[in-house]
Amino acid sequence: MYHVGFCVCKADIVFAEFLLTDGITFVTPKANFNAKPRQHIYTCSFFVFIRGCTDIICCILFMAVILGYIVVGILAWLYGDPRHVLYPRNSTGWFCGIGPNKNRPNVLYFDILKCATSINIMATALNGLQCPTTQVCVEECPSSFWAVGVGSYLPDVKPASVFNQSLCVPSVDLAKTTLNVKEIVDKELCPFFYMPTTSGEWNGSYMFIFILVDSSAVVKSRTFVNGFNAREIGVRIFEDFASSWPWILIGLLIAMVVSLLFLLLLRFTAPVMVWVLIIGVLGAGAYGIWHCYWEYDNYKNSSSSITNVGFTTNFSVYLQVQETWLAFLIIISVAEAIILLTLIFLRTRILIAIALIQESSKAISHMMSALLYPLITFVLLLVCVAYWGATALYLATSGGPIYRVVALNATNDECKSINGSVSCDPQNFTSSDYPGCPSASCIFIRYNNEGLLQRNIFNLQIYNAVAFLWCVNFVIALGQCTLAGAFASYYWAFTKPDDIPMFPVCGGFIRSLRYHVGSLAFGALILTLVQIVRILLEYIDHKTRSAQNPVARFIMCCMKCCFWCLEKFIKFLNRNAYIMIAIYGKNFCVSAKNAFMLLMRNVIRVVVLDKVTDLLLFFGKLLVVGGVGVLSFFFFSGRILLPGSTFRSETLNYYWMPIITVVFGSYLIAHGFFSVYNMCVDTLFLCFLEDLERNDGSLQKPYFMSKNLMKILNKSNKAPKKGKGKD
Repeated sequence: MYHVGFCVCKADIVFAEFLLTDGITFVTPKANFNAKPRQHIYTCSFFVFIRGCTDIICCILFMAVILGYIVVGILAWLYGDPRHVLYPRNSTGWFCGIGPNKNRPNVLYFDILKCATSINIMATALNGLQCPTTQVCVEECPSSFWAVGVGSYLPDVKPASVFNQSLCVPSVDLAKTTLNVKEIVDKELCPFFYMPTTSGEWNGSYMFIFILVDSSAVVKSRTFVNGFNAREIGVRIFEDFASSWPWILIGLLIAMVVSLLFLLLLRFTAPVMVWVLIIGVLGAGAYGIWHCYWEYDNYKNSSSSITNVGFTTNFSVYLQVQETWLAFLIIISVAEAIILLTLIFLRTRILIAIALIQESSKAISHMMSALLYPLITFVLLLVCVAYWGATALYLATSGGPIYRVVALNATNDECKSINGSVSCDPQNFTSSDYPGCPSASCIFIRYNNEGLLQRNIFNLQIYNAVAFLWCVNFVIALGQCTLAGAFASYYWAFTKPDDIPMFPVCGGFIRSLRYHVGSLAFGALILTLVQIVRILLEYIDHKTRSAQNPVARFIMCCMKCCFWCLEKFIKFLNRNAYIMIAIYGKNFCVSAKNAFMLLMRNVIRVVVLDKVTDLLLFFGKLLVVGGVGVLSFFFFSGRILLPGSTFRSETLNYYWMPIITVVFGSYLIAHGFFSVYNMCVDTLFLCFLEDLERNDGSLQKPYFMSKNLMKILNKSNKAPKKGKGKD
């Protein structure tokens, strides 16, 4: 099957086509109708193939999974209620902190000792799912010890003078009730004792710390808690952000400008920077050799030998013997020799890598919109993470609440028949249904897990996790294929920048979505399966770590290492396969095979380009993050003063928080910019290798590489003969 291509050319150029060896038809222009077929003027832009949908089966499967994912999300939204984990409940099932209990965010357990299953029969019967004691929503937790006195049980004592109304069940009014103190205690309408407690938040739900110590220890504990109050620290940090956010944004803007300038200036500074870094590495190695020889000579003259030391755990002792420095000397000398030989024999490939880096900088300067594409990827990944988190939360909280009749005072003989197995409705329950047990109450136990949806929660959570990983990998693949299509259009433009198509990034994005969703989903699926295996291995290792013998741990470690390497290889293969898909529009398997074989035929060039690019980008990240971090440190610590009273560092509670924010944000910005640049280098490199193998510089097959690359390789394009093909 032939893939017919076409060029976007000037109006006065006539098309002619020729056939390449692999059955791909390219269309190239002739000067005019009377020109010979061999005489062409190559002013066309990127070869855009008449593409067809690739990997349709995987595309259909991916769409089916997405539709199923949407259905799971809808079911979770219909049956789930995240308030179950965001807010605590009282005994009747009402949420604390919202609705009628908006001003009462904390839960008070009347008798916390009943929660201990080892000493309470009812709690054991309920399997520890709920404490068989009254729980009420309160505004503040108790701050002192208190208990009902013996004299308070006298008949003439008013309950209002004994109990605190804010800590009692809302249904009882102490000022109007006809119940006496004993009846209130038996029915657990008010707590008969309480102790100092502290409320706190953990992952959005409330937990309670009960301090069961004497009063002096309570004072000390409360002093410690108040001194390290997370909420107070959070308020102070928020105040710091509120006063310094304009300057944080300025710091991030500086990081963005520095990253952009670094990439754009690489077209001029790449050769100097690469050779300076290489010479710096060689210089550091030479100094290391001299220093090791100097230390070795000193300890040799002092007759210090490792035989006099023997074996010791104090490793600093080994730095005082001649054999250690001799070993360092040999290792550094061998490394220095390898680097020198590499420079001697691979200098041409280093020059090619530098030329490709310069060409990548030129490509980015002609399509600046590519630098903004990581924002689209970030937004899509944020949507995936938010959808996964919301779906997992709603699934975990699906199922209605279950209420059971329990005896709050199990010591009563009439209450022993109540074992927490009878369901009830807290809105309609009355203790008069159990006349022999006045402490009978309808309390919340747990959430229903017996429905069809609830019985399959685990399976749906697994589906949620797998679909999430697949979607995340697909979004990353879409970004790589989009950028590859944009940068390939730059390389295959014969006359740069005139032949670069309009909106290359948008064109690459549309082509990827229109034709290659199946191929991108195929590559993402392979990577997802490997990641699932790694997750399972981590889970098994975590669960069986205490029971493993040394052999099992060794096997587990080897398996984890192997699948880690496999994941890295799959990512490398997918990345280059997406580039070939963006160029030729073939399916994933063919593109992956062609990319892998092309790289293997040029493996030395691959290694050199990869290491040179990594060296430059590492230096760039170090420059951006380190420079902006040092600048922010001097500014927020008050060492750089601004005129007037615009900003004063003395107003900050923790000046290191803005610094950490600026450094972390600078790293993310630099990583986003440099990831686009790295993709550009990889794309132009594959295009360069394809150009070398498919073209020979003739009029029919001219080179599309830059003149600098042709000069390094001693290649050139043949010029068309003059005086022929005229009207």
